[in-house]
Amino acid sequence: MAEHEHAHEHAHVIRTDEEAVATAARLAAAFAAGAAERDARRILPHAELDELSRSGLLAITVPREHGGADVRADTLAEVYRLLAEADPSIAQIPQSHVVYLRVLAQQGDADQQKFFFAEALAGKRFGNAQSEAHTRHVQDYRTRLRPHRDGGYVLTGEKFYCTGALFAHWVPVLAQLDVPGEGDRLHVAYVPRDAPGLEIVDDWSGMGQRTTASGTVRLDDVRVPAERVVPHHLTFTGPQVHGAYAQLLHTAIDAGIAGGALREAAEFVRTKARPWFESGYDTAAEDPLLIQRFGELAITERSARALLAEAGRAVETARHALTDEAAAEASIAVAVAKTAADRAAIEITNALFEVSGTRSSLDGLNLHRHWRNARTHTLHDPVRWKVQHIGRHVLNGTPPPRHGVI
Repeated sequence: MAEHEHAHEHAHVIRTDEEAVATAARLAAAFAAGAAERDARRILPHAELDELSRSGLLAITVPREHGGADVRADTLAEVYRLLAEADPSIAQIPQSHVVYLRVLAQQGDADQQKFFFAEALAGKRFGNAQSEAHTRHVQDYRTRLRPHRDGGYVLTGEKFYCTGALFAHWVPVLAQLDVPGEGDRLHVAYVPRDAPGLEIVDDWSGMGQRTTASGTVRLDDVRVPAERVVPHHLTFTGPQVHGAYAQLLHTAIDAGIAGGALREAAEFVRTKARPWFESGYDTAAEDPLLIQRFGELAITERSARALLAEAGRAVETARHALTDEAAAEASIAVAVAKTAADRAAIEITNALFEVSGTRSSLDGLNLHRHWRNARTHTLHDPVRWKVQHIGRHVLNGTPPPRHGVI
């Protein structure tokens, strides 16, 4: 990591939503060129993450009073969709970066916000150490913060699916802290990447999203000063868009995967696919059956994009006028968009082979990375539960639950 740790020194500061989208489009064009090779050879995108840091894209959610652009939620969604269309691993790596800056905006005190937002503006990257393997379910956390005699804490535990940690300057860790009179309460400890006792293991072996390096973080009596700990449990005591905000980014990644696969499929059919002999046409792109299928796929992809934008607007509305009703509407809008994007990503990455023919399955072309990425990323949280929450809301007016994945 040492050769990359100074990448933040010359970070640009983005000032407007329009600049954020334009910067994402420019970087996406550059990142797309090497995406297939990075996936095939599992070349971790250190250089690309440094470029993201220098560009200022990783600080676009910093509040304006702290010097950031504080872009709209729909702008943020479009930024991550563009990055994911180019390389969804690069888009997923900083997803937790955005989420844990959001935790600071909600629950950090003035000094914490001043310090960490300055770090983000300087291009520093925040990873995550959140999920744990071998527990009862995804929200069962065993990692613990224990008070230390110096007034700080000691952190112990083991985390998995730690996307972004290997590339990070700061590793936010979800941990339980025994609050007197309340029992265990969830907190976030912001730990420097080089803290003694913190070990990041590059052992991610998923079939897709291969270069996210979403491996293991081990915490062996890691000392954490009190000013680096934030009471995350307070996020869920009232109306919140924390879950909707986080899920909006996952939705953008799925929509981006769908878009990238559709565009690569069209390029393949235009330039490489042979027409089926029964069609009577000289090129595959003239085959009316393929034209029909591409029309259907385009409708699916554009529907996912439109729902993503609508969900972003709902989150933005709720973010600035936070009521129970607005928070519920935001969560439901994101759940609808996530379900549509999930289905679009799976359908289009699968149809890529259907429309492109046998040659498209050749390993050397690595077109199957689109399907592997879609199938892997859409496992992040099951949309069947989102459909349940949508149905209850529509039929009975039941608000969705308050947690971090809706």
